[in-house]
Amino acid sequence: MGNMRVLLTGHDGYIGSVMARVLTGAGHAVTGLDTYLYEGCTFGDEPAPVPAIRKDVRDVTVADLRGFDAVIHLAALSNDPLGHLNERCTYDINHLGSVRLAAAAKKAGVPRFLFASSCSLYGAAGNQMLNEDAAFNPVTSYGTSKVLVEADVSKLADDTFSPTYLRNATAYGLSPRLRSDIVVNNLVGVAFTTGEIVMQSDGTPWRPLVHIEDISRAFLAVLEAPRGAIHNEAFNVREVVPGSVIKYLEGGGPDPRCYRVDCGKLSRHLPGFETTWDVRRGAKELYDGFVRYQLTREMFSSYTRIKRIQELLGTGRLDASLCWQPANAAAG
Repeated sequence: MGNMRVLLTGHDGYIGSVMARVLTGAGHAVTGLDTYLYEGCTFGDEPAPVPAIRKDVRDVTVADLRGFDAVIHLAALSNDPLGHLNERCTYDINHLGSVRLAAAAKKAGVPRFLFASSCSLYGAAGNQMLNEDAAFNPVTSYGTSKVLVEADVSKLADDTFSPTYLRNATAYGLSPRLRSDIVVNNLVGVAFTTGEIVMQSDGTPWRPLVHIEDISRAFLAVLEAPRGAIHNEAFNVREVVPGSVIKYLEGGGPDPRCYRVDCGKLSRHLPGFETTWDVRRGAKELYDGFVRYQLTREMFSSYTRIKRIQELLGTGRLDASLCWQPANAAAG
């Protein structure tokens, strides 16, 4: 397909700030849409700027979406602690907001809708290898919201509207909007700042992993794929710190989120796509970035998503529904 006009929600976030670069590098015209909860939470250089709409995904209108060839929807409350903070808000944003966005995109004549789903919808699945037809067993509101979106958005699919659901594994990798609350980033960051690798659980759960650049390239491959290969389809997407020792957190038991996924369907439908990162290379990228930007323990702890949200709530900049208060909406 030729160059496309793409609306990328969550473009200022951890994955979005990398995906915007990948999409524009491939020649696509990207417009971002973000409420900018993490504006200023920069690690290293600022993300490359793209034209953007400053708006909560819950407030997007049909008019906002007219003229785009595709919507890539990343915006969400993105981890389990945020989901526990306000479950109702999680469903309002992650489930209802996503479905409303998809319906508005269809009404606006946008032919493609790429949804950032998650392998967390498989939940507690043990050692069995899971393909896209496996049963869902989410153990968190975040995982459940992904199940609900896929079910509801799939009903919108027709000859004019093609949704695709990319079930991403747990992300890792360096980003201008660094996150310290995901497993590989956390292990490398804690090791770098303390000299210890601290395991939060007992180390037994399976968890598939994927670098954020590979996630971005998977979305690019789906965006550019023939409609017949991706229409209303779901795809699983997955894939060194010297002088450190491993330390298990006292009292840490097995994490109930345990699953293994088979990603063969993605390569069958998109034979030109393959992931290029592995965890060893990704850990080295993180380590080199931490050295380059002189990461400290205090800096690293500030890149925890729930800490930022609690700070905004505590200062009254956000209300209980995680909407900006009027005096702060423009400033972020």
